[in-house]
Amino acid sequence: MSRIGRLPITVPSGVTVQREGNRFSIKGPRGELTQEFPAVMDISYEDGQLTVRRPDDSKNNRALHGMTRALLANMVTGVTTGFTRRLEFNGVGYRVDADGDKAVLLVGFSHPVRITPPEGIKFSFEQNGHILIVEGNDKQLVGHVASTIRDVAPPEPYLGKGIAYAGEVIRRKAGKAGKGGGK
Repeated sequence: MSRIGRLPITVPSGVTVQREGNRFSIKGPRGELTQEFPAVMDISYEDGQLTVRRPDDSKNNRALHGMTRALLANMVTGVTTGFTRRLEFNGVGYRVDADGDKAVLLVGFSHPVRITPPEGIKFSFEQNGHILIVEGNDKQLVGHVASTIRDVAPPEPYLGKGIAYAGEVIRRKAGKAGKGGGK
């Protein structure tokens, strides 16, 4: 049995769970998330806990079991506390500025790159424009937006400049060995 899939999800007070067939809507203090789940999975909501069961041990059902439970848990966490991703801008002249609700990336191009947040995503800035925080309720959307921003100028291995996730370890290369040596 899936170790993740068999764990019950505790739904805190102030969070409501509504079910319409395979579609679940979870509403909490930070908003509402809705998602449709595979009809094969048996999802029950009793006594403030969500539990996911699978019908048999086929390979496909084992894969869906843990995924369904993880998605439900992310929905509950999203409507209660939300998710954040921090992006660090490293390099001379690399920074991010606010333009209303948009982010303006200055990353060494001849032009600034403007990023408009999709519905449900909010940008905030720290350390004089060297850290961008992507916030939202949907974990998948937060990760996707952060990945899209990082792809504008991913960190390079020689000088380490670019946009990196906070805490990301960038493998550095030595570069050229220099002149000298044999004839």
